[in-house]
Amino acid sequence: MILLETNIDINIDIKKLEDIVNYLGVIKDIELLIVSDKTIQNINKEHRGIDKATDVLSFPLEDIEHLPLGSIVISADKAKEISQKFSHSLEDEIILLFIHGLLHLLGYDHEIDNGEMRSKEQEIIKKFNLPSSLIIRNS
Repeated sequence: MILLETNIDINIDIKKLEDIVNYLGVIKDIELLIVSDKTIQNINKEHRGIDKATDVLSFPLEDIEHLPLGSIVISADKAKEISQKFSHSLEDEIILLFIHGLLHLLGYDHEIDNGEMRSKEQEIIKKFNLPSSLIIRNS
């Protein structure tokens, strides 16, 4: 189950996100926070020492029974900006960022792997007929 928390006025079809979670075989809950640039900047500074807003952050939790897999934090401001830049819907952009964050929770790391995360993103994007902008901008 996805536990959505937001104070941003935004419509997201949680079922689409849960379909992706189920496709990946995830059985633990996932916390999803959709926040402003200011909030994600504060979180980024506090947890990563980087004093700037970003599009998505992931925080995996210990693999302890009954705890969520982790938290995904998405900037609604960045998602809106990117969706306009690549001419797709805000909901599609949130889904793309969710996929990216979820793969990080599952242990993928595009900064050190040999393209496995990008390949998995591409597989999911194709399977769920999503815009390919995530692959294009991260190539």
